[in-house]
Amino acid sequence: MKKLLLLIPIAAGLFCYLSLASANFLAKKVITFEIRPSRTDPAIKVFDSPHLVLYNPTIPQGKLLLFLPGTKGVAEKGPEDFFETAIKQGYRVISLSYINDQAVSNICVGKTLGNDPDCAEQFRIKRIYGENTTSLIPDGPQDAIMNRFTKLIIYLTNFDKQGNWGMYLENGVPKWDQIAVSGQSQGGGMAAFIAKRLLVARVISFSGGWDHSSKNKIAKWYFQKSITPPERWYGTYNIAEPAAETIAETYKAMAIPDDHIYSLKLKVRPGNKPHGVGIRNVAYKQQWIEMLGVGN
Repeated sequence: MKKLLLLIPIAAGLFCYLSLASANFLAKKVITFEIRPSRTDPAIKVFDSPHLVLYNPTIPQGKLLLFLPGTKGVAEKGPEDFFETAIKQGYRVISLSYINDQAVSNICVGKTLGNDPDCAEQFRIKRIYGENTTSLIPDGPQDAIMNRFTKLIIYLTNFDKQGNWGMYLENGVPKWDQIAVSGQSQGGGMAAFIAKRLLVARVISFSGGWDHSSKNKIAKWYFQKSITPPERWYGTYNIAEPAAETIAETYKAMAIPDDHIYSLKLKVRPGNKPHGVGIRNVAYKQQWIEMLGVGN
C-alpha cells in the first residue's frame, strides 16, 4: 500500500505519522493512523510493529471493527479491500498488532497436547487476556490482546479528539456491544474466543483455527456456551484448504447458523494459498458485505 505520510504534532515534543493511504483511499477521505503499541503503553517492549487505524469521517460514525491478523501476520499490511468494504458499511477499522508468531496448531500438539487436553484454551486465554495460564508462550500481561486494544482506544481518545473514540469505551474498558471482532486463521480463533466470553456486536472468523483436545477431537472450548448469540456469528473457510473439514466442524460446534457459514469454492489464483483467499479475494466482496452488515 503506497502512503503519503504527514508528520503531525500530538503533544508538546511528540509527533506521530498520519498516513493517508493510496490515491484511492485519499479520494475517499479515509484517514489512516499507524501507531506503535509502545506509544500507547510503555510497558510493551516486544512485537512493536504498528497498529493500523482506518476510518472515514464523512461517513456517519458507527461501530468499530477489530481485526486480528493470523500467525506471523502484520497489522499494517492487512486486507485493504476488506477494510475498505467495512468502512463503506459504516465501520471504523482497527487492525491490531499483537504477538502472533507462534500458532496454537504448532504448540498444542503431540505430547504437549496429550499432557494437557486444554492446552489450546490456556494458550488463547494467555494471549488474549494476559493471564499466566501456561508456560508454553512467553506473553506478558502487557502483551495481551485486551491490553493492547484497550490502550490503543484510550490513546486515540487523546490523540484524535475529533474522532470521538470515547464512544467505544465504558468505565475505561472497551464497550463491546459497539465492537465487531474479526480475524484470519489464528486471529479468527481469537475473535471467536473473545465472542464466546463477551457480548460483541458481531464476530467474523476467516478460517479461524483448528484447536484440538486430542489427535482426532476438536478442543472443548468450541462447545462452551457463548455470550454472543448465534445470529451474530459468521465464519468462512475455503473448501480446498487442508483443515477445511476441521474448521467446518468447529463452526458447527460453536452453533454458527448454517446460512452464516460460507464455504468458499472459487478457484484459487496461482501463487495464492486457499487458507488466505477468503479475506483477500475481492470476488468475495458480497459475502463480506453480508457478514459485516451495516455498521452505522
